[in-house]
Amino acid sequence: MKTPTDTWSDRSESLALALARVGLGERAALETLYKATSAHLFGVILRINPDRGQAEDLLQDIFVNIWRAASGYDAARAQPMTWLTSIARNRAIDSLRRRKTEVATVSTHAVDDDGDEHDLLAAQPAADGGPLDLLLQAAAARQVTHCVGELSSEQQQCVALAYYQGYSHTEVAQHLTQPLGTVKSWVRRALLALKDCLQRADGTPA
Repeated sequence: MKTPTDTWSDRSESLALALARVGLGERAALETLYKATSAHLFGVILRINPDRGQAEDLLQDIFVNIWRAASGYDAARAQPMTWLTSIARNRAIDSLRRRKTEVATVSTHAVDDDGDEHDLLAAQPAADGGPLDLLLQAAAARQVTHCVGELSSEQQQCVALAYYQGYSHTEVAQHLTQPLGTVKSWVRRALLALKDCLQRADGTPA
């Protein structure tokens, strides 16, 4: 019987092979890659831009980018899903930057596998710019970097995978070869610790 780690490894190898074939110009491999990853990448896009219509258009653009960039993928430097997620995130953020004068709302909320919603920026002071400016400023703020640095290494890994690379809690558990319940506990504690740290930095009572 295969373990979750074996299943994760098999999936990564399959995606890496598909990417290699896409890099050689095989359109059938791109279709295989799309079927295997489009749902996950669509979720990543929606976390950045909740407009489903724009997200669907972006997904198509992203796979055009993947088609063009696949020949440069190096399996020794990055897991295939990590590489694909990075392309999706960067493309979604670039699109928002171009459209920010038209965008009414950019969600700064993250929803976990239990349906619980977390506002990672709730402790941040209001800014004069739009929602995108707030998101970018908060992501680069010193206090955020400081607070993340106070987390345990396990919590840092979980937050990075779940909220920056778009992994579900199940995928994080498989990636870290840890029980799902343990990963959920790490994520919850990390979010509480970040909120508390940011509130203390801002002088807001916890």
